[in-house]
Amino acid sequence: MGTPRDIAVIVGSLRSASLNRKVAHTLIEIAPAPLRLEIVEIGALPLYNEDYDAGGAPPAQYTAFRERIQRADGVLFVTPEYNRSVPGALKNALDVASRPYGHNRWAGKPGGVISVSPGAIGGFGANHHLRQSLVFLDVPVLQQPEAYIGGAAKLFDEGGRMVVEATREFLAKYLAAYAAWVERLAPA
Repeated sequence: MGTPRDIAVIVGSLRSASLNRKVAHTLIEIAPAPLRLEIVEIGALPLYNEDYDAGGAPPAQYTAFRERIQRADGVLFVTPEYNRSVPGALKNALDVASRPYGHNRWAGKPGGVISVSPGAIGGFGANHHLRQSLVFLDVPVLQQPEAYIGGAAKLFDEGGRMVVEATREFLAKYLAAYAAWVERLAPA
């Protein structure tokens, strides 16, 4: 079973009915026992402004988000692709938790990236662009299996439940590999 692991799930889309949020809920539903997945919201984070930190009084949303990421044993990113990259809200969340300089809350957290798109290539551009940022942030990202979920609009019923069993099975295999990754890298 392993040590229970607190995994922060960051959903790049802010839309309440987003395909990415539906995938995140599926991940929570099928996560293996050692992983406890929780969506950590990013929509209320003000745009990162270094002046907030320089003044010594960052917004409460920054402080709460930074503390939540600091507590996490690992981080799973579930993101759409906007213009061959990640959504601005996701990039902002990366910036908020990596600042002020020298206080990177992402550092060393075992990471995973799942990109989700109604298109055929499954958010490939966003997936790889996010990985570039995570390298700089010192987030060791699971390399295999890669997870590009294409055609996502056809995966769910009207209630938002994933009904394509092959995709559920793939995500279960991904989570099993991610759980092993966390066990390998996260402190005991």
